[in-house]
Amino acid sequence: MDLIQIYGLAGKRAIACGSTQGIGRACAMQFAALGAEVTLVARDEAALRKVRDELPAGEGQQHRIIVADFDDPPALADRVRAFLGETGPVHVLLNNSGGPPHGPITEAKPEDFLKAMNRLLVCNHLLTQAVLPGMKSMGYGRIINIISTSVKEPIPGLGVSNTTRWAVAAWAKTTAGEVAKFGVTVNNVLPGYTDTARLGSLIQSKAQAGGTSEEAVTQDLIARIPVGRLGKPEEIAAAAGFLASPAASYVTGTNLTVDGGRTGSM
Repeated sequence: MDLIQIYGLAGKRAIACGSTQGIGRACAMQFAALGAEVTLVARDEAALRKVRDELPAGEGQQHRIIVADFDDPPALADRVRAFLGETGPVHVLLNNSGGPPHGPITEAKPEDFLKAMNRLLVCNHLLTQAVLPGMKSMGYGRIINIISTSVKEPIPGLGVSNTTRWAVAAWAKTTAGEVAKFGVTVNNVLPGYTDTARLGSLIQSKAQAGGTSEEAVTQDLIARIPVGRLGKPEEIAAAAGFLASPAASYVTGTNLTVDGGRTGSM
C-alpha cells in the first residue's frame, strides 16, 4: 500500500480540542497537513478563527470551528452533537484541554478535583459518546487523548493533575477494550516537558517559590531529560498524527510517551 495512504489522513475528518495554542494547535496543524478536514474546539472564538485560517488547506479541505467551554461539559457535548448532525461523522477525535492549576495535593480543595475531572475526564467521555456512532458506522475511528507523563511518574507540584490524568488513562484503557471490534482505537499521548505556555507558568511558579531564576529552573528540568532539551509541540503532534492514521490500526489501549527519555520503564 502507498505510504501516503497508510500514514495520511486525506478524506478523513478530525475534531481537535483545546486547539488554539500549544500541543492542541500543533496537533490540529499536523492533522491538516496530513490531509484531514479539521474542526477546532475551544472557548475563544477569535483565537479559533485565527488558527483555522492558518491551517494547511489543500483542495477539498474545509476547516471549521466550534466555540465551547470545557468547564461546561453538557453544553460542549450538545454543540458537538449538533455539529455532527449538520456535517456528518468524524474519523478522529483529539481530546485535549487545559490542565488544573499547579500546587501540592495536600492543599487541594474538593472542588479542584471536581473541576479537573469535569474538564479532563467527563468532557472526554461525553465527546467520545458523541462521535462513536459515526465511527462505528464507518468502521474507522481514532480517539487520542493528550494526557501527561504523570501517568507513569507523578510530577511534583501537580497533585490534582496527577490524580486526574491517572483517571483519564484508566478510562481510555477500558474504553479501548470495548470499541476495538468496531475499528475504533483509543490511545493516550504522554507529553514530557514541552515548551508551552503551561510549562512556562509552572517554571515561573517554581522559580518564585524557590527564590531562583526561571532559567535555573528550566535548566534543572532539562538536566533530567536524556536528549538534553525541552520537547516541541510539533513533536507531540507527530505522535498524534501517527495514531490518527490507518498505519496505527493495530495500536490501541496504549500510552505513547513522548518525553525525550525522561520517564522510567514503568
